[in-house]
Parts: sequence; structure tokens; C-alpha cells
Amino acid sequence: MQHGTLSETAAVKSQVVTVIDFTMKKKNILIVGAGFAGSVCARILADQGHSIHIVDKRSHIGGNAYDVHDEHGVLVHPYGPHIFHTNSKRVIEFLSRFTDWRFYEHRVLAQVEGELYPIPINRTTLNKLYKLDLDEKGAERYLDSVRENRDPIKTSEDVVLNSVGHDLGEKFFRGYTRKQWGLDLSELSAGVAARIPTRTNDDDRYFADTYQFMPSEGYGEMFRKMLDHPNISVSLETDFKTVRHLYPDAHVIYTGPVDEYFDHRYGRLPYRSLRFDHQHLPDTAQVQSVGTVNFPNDHAYTRTTEFKHLTGQTHTGTSIVREYPQAEGDPYYPIPRPENEALFKKYAALADQEIDVTFIGRLAQYRYYNMDQVVAAALASATTLGEQLSA
Repeated sequence: MQHGTLSETAAVKSQVVTVIDFTMKKKNILIVGAGFAGSVCARILADQGHSIHIVDKRSHIGGNAYDVHDEHGVLVHPYGPHIFHTNSKRVIEFLSRFTDWRFYEHRVLAQVEGELYPIPINRTTLNKLYKLDLDEKGAERYLDSVRENRDPIKTSEDVVLNSVGHDLGEKFFRGYTRKQWGLDLSELSAGVAARIPTRTNDDDRYFADTYQFMPSEGYGEMFRKMLDHPNISVSLETDFKTVRHLYPDAHVIYTGPVDEYFDHRYGRLPYRSLRFDHQHLPDTAQVQSVGTVNFPNDHAYTRTTEFKHLTGQTHTGTSIVREYPQAEGDPYYPIPRPENEALFKKYAALADQEIDVTFIGRLAQYRYYNMDQVVAAALASATTLGEQLSA
């Protein structure tokens, strides 16, 4: 088994993108961040005839969805698994301009007391865990019998207990939440746990969306095609604050942390970060039966993902990643708590006062968005902004 950090596995190789001479070109729209939010905005506005320049601190486009072939030739996601799913026809149609798709329905197992069970909890989970033989109606009655009524529902603990009761909550949710967020279920807003459904049938798909696909050539190629436009230029390894003065008349689309934009005037917004342990197993075609295995109560890491399930790649070896949540590091997840939302609203008020600046994306809007939600928000925002700038 071979281990490595992102840099050691060559997972952050730069993509070749246009290098810009700032002294020679002026752009009327400056976009900060080349992830989903920034790239979608860039393409919509470029198609409308606007001139776009994107800057990103990292050495590659694609943000956290960036993928790359590791040194063993396996396509991996350096920043953890990114599985695309959506119910939005508009979102899938837009992205389909830049990629073909591979049908993929993600499945997850959770290890509890040495056994693997489907998650989200379904009839199979109940029958295997408790050695029962429930049909769908029986599973529904069982869950009704163990639920603990919570009204009003304010926290993730309320959601879990109201949905599956104490024992299932302890086995599958409390430990995982403590590792993932550094907080107890009772300390998180209800929306976090509400993202995970409970089923009384045998549906073991992690998502139930209408469209569940992966870019056939990977996210990197999709982003490259999205940004391949004569009106778009990109500068990587570039800090927004070092070049902003070169664009005094540009409209800015900012997709980074909103508190960072305002130099943490009211203090830092809390984000959860991750450390990734990438490993390659040579001469092992497959190491786990599904894309991701969760470990709610064992180990310091939360989950292990095997990328070949996601990509469909054929290779004699396989590459996996283990995720270790942590407080310090790059911001990945806004932490949904009432006090954090109150602090964000203070920054949102400052953002509303900014002239010629649009804030969009998970970090800029301090929202626990899925990828498709970011794309949808960017499509709507960029379309409206383009019309305003053209008026």
C-alpha cells in the first residue's frame, strides 16, 4: 500500500491555461475562483459578449471538484469524492454542453460493530442489524415505534431522533457527526441531518435525484471546455488582492470566503476543513464493494472512497482516499449553527453595500450547497448580471 499527500501523488498538477499580461489587458468582469461558481458565471457572461478574467490561488481550475490522474494512472479527486446529482434539467443541460456523461448511482455502506450496512438507513439495514424480516409496511411500523417525537425540530439531533430514534441515531449518526463537524448532533442546525433520508424499501442509492451522472472524461476536462472561450482568460496561483487594483472599473464576481473578503472585520466565520490521505493499492483491482464506506464509530477518519467505482476506469490497481475532518486548513464546509448564521448576516449586510461586486457560491454565501445548487445559483446570477451590464 502506498501513501501520499496531494502533492506527493501529483494530484495538484497545474493545467495549462492562458497567462495574462495585466499591463496590457483590462477586463470588464473579474472573477475570483475557478470552481463551479466562477467557471459557470464566466461562461454565461462570455457567451453574452462580456470580457472575463479569472484569478485563482490554486495551481489548477475546477476548485474542489478538480480531478487528476495520480502517479499510478488512476483518476482521483484530490479534494475528496465529488458525485454529481441533480433534479434540475436546466443544470444538466448547461453542463452537457461541456461533457458527455457516465451513468453512476452512488452507494454507501456504513461499518457498525464490524458489519457493513446500507446508508441511508433502509429496510435492508433494519433487517440485517436487528435480525428481522420486515416488509416495507413492517419497516415503516418499526421506525414509527422507535421514533422520538421532537417538536419543534431545531437541531440535527431533533431530526435524527424524530426520524430513526435513539439506537439507530447512536449507531449511524452521532459518532460520524462528532468527527465530521467537531460538534454533537445537538449543536448543529437541523438542515445538516435533514440531508440524509430514511427509507422503508430496499433502495440503497445514496441519492434519489433524477439525474445521476459523472463527467465521462472527468471534471477537469469539463472545466477546461467550459473555460475554452475567446472572451475568457485565467491566471492561476494568483491572489485576488494582489491584482484587484489593476481592474478599477471591473465588476467583480467573488466566490471565496465572504469573511476573508472583508478582512475578517467581525471575526472569522467557522468552516470545517479536511485532510486527505490518498493511497494506491497496486495489483488490487477493487478493495470495497461500493464507492464509499463510512465509519461512524471507528477510526479518526470518516470515510473511505474508491475512485474507480465513480469513474468506471479499468486499471490493475486501485486508488482510495480517507478523509480526516479538522478545524484548521482550507475552508470546505460552512458550519450550520444559529450563531454562525448571525455572524454571516453581518457580513451579508456588508456585501449588500458593495458596489459592482457579486458574491456567489458555498463560501461567499456561507451555505452548505451541493454542486448542482452552486451551478443553478451561478446560472441565475450570471444571466441577470449580464443583462444588467448590457443595459
